[in-house]
Amino acid sequence: MLGLGTWGFGGPVALVGYMYRDLVEQRHWISESDYKEGLALAQLMPGPLAAQLAIYLGYVHYRILGATLVGLAFVLPSFCMVVALGAAYAAFGGIGWMQSVFYGVGASVIGIIALSAYKLTTKNIGRDRLLWVIFLVSATVTVLTQSEVVWLFLGAGVLVWFWRAPPAWVRHGGVRGMAAPLWAFFTLETLDWHRLAQVGTYFAYAGSFVFGSGLAIVPFLYSGVVKEYGWLTDRQFVDAVAVAMITPGPVVITTGFIGYLVSGFWGAVVAALATFLPCYLFTVIPAPYFKKYGKRPAIIAFVDGVTAAAIGAITGAVAVIGQRSITDGVTALLAVATAAVLWKFKKLPEPVVVLAAALAGLLLYPLAHPA
Repeated sequence: MLGLGTWGFGGPVALVGYMYRDLVEQRHWISESDYKEGLALAQLMPGPLAAQLAIYLGYVHYRILGATLVGLAFVLPSFCMVVALGAAYAAFGGIGWMQSVFYGVGASVIGIIALSAYKLTTKNIGRDRLLWVIFLVSATVTVLTQSEVVWLFLGAGVLVWFWRAPPAWVRHGGVRGMAAPLWAFFTLETLDWHRLAQVGTYFAYAGSFVFGSGLAIVPFLYSGVVKEYGWLTDRQFVDAVAVAMITPGPVVITTGFIGYLVSGFWGAVVAALATFLPCYLFTVIPAPYFKKYGKRPAIIAFVDGVTAAAIGAITGAVAVIGQRSITDGVTALLAVATAAVLWKFKKLPEPVVVLAAALAGLLLYPLAHPA
């Protein structure tokens, strides 16, 4: 997880795909059923999808210790990166090269997550017609609403549960078909404690009540950070989201960058802790019950339904993100080339591809968008 947090590009969709590929398919550390339970739990609980799945997978074999260490290892690398970028951004008044890098990286990421979504779909949906219907509905809703709807996941789980392993009251009812300087950098003396408390309260609220992937938190953050509190300008907020996309690890780590711009280093610490602590608690508290009762036919059916809806939402998210990242023929070509290269050379590390895309962005963006 430390490695994945360091070079795992692509946001939540890609990260959950990497976890499946590395931990289930290649290393065999996590069983298929444990992964699906974790993905279902991560979708049902509020907070960032990839971080919650990572925490659950840490819990599988090593309980609270594993969940805690995995959560810290997964988040810390990207947190350190966004704090460093935040310091540079504040010192130099913006990062001019960021737009060029994101031009290439954003397009490449679409190719990565599209391939990850394809693998998850073919592996988990199979030929089950009901799961395919759920998958297609979830993908369509995600594209149309540009968000992930938790009630759709719950409804999908209940539908498959009632269809495959209906409870007695359903069977008997015959309704089976229901549907700076270091000291200055870390100092506490100059802090605006009132603002720091506002940052902590707001980001704890965001981490507690926003469902879906890290991408789902972006519009919520915009309404508070820009519109309600006025902590950042529109341009600064867009740059904050771009920083999250061009750095590895969970997209929600953008809260660390925003916290830094608002209240320096300790603002970044408070914002990140406030965002990730609720998702940690929402994962480890229900985890024992998922492990204890997860093998019952009704629970397996429920998890299958939620998983189908989750994968549909992930696939729909590819289209949503693509609308923002694929802006011309060059970016479209980069996305297709990324997917084709990773399909052909299955052992090629994604960071190499992302680095190549970043260099391509630095070269091609000025040509495609002359000043």
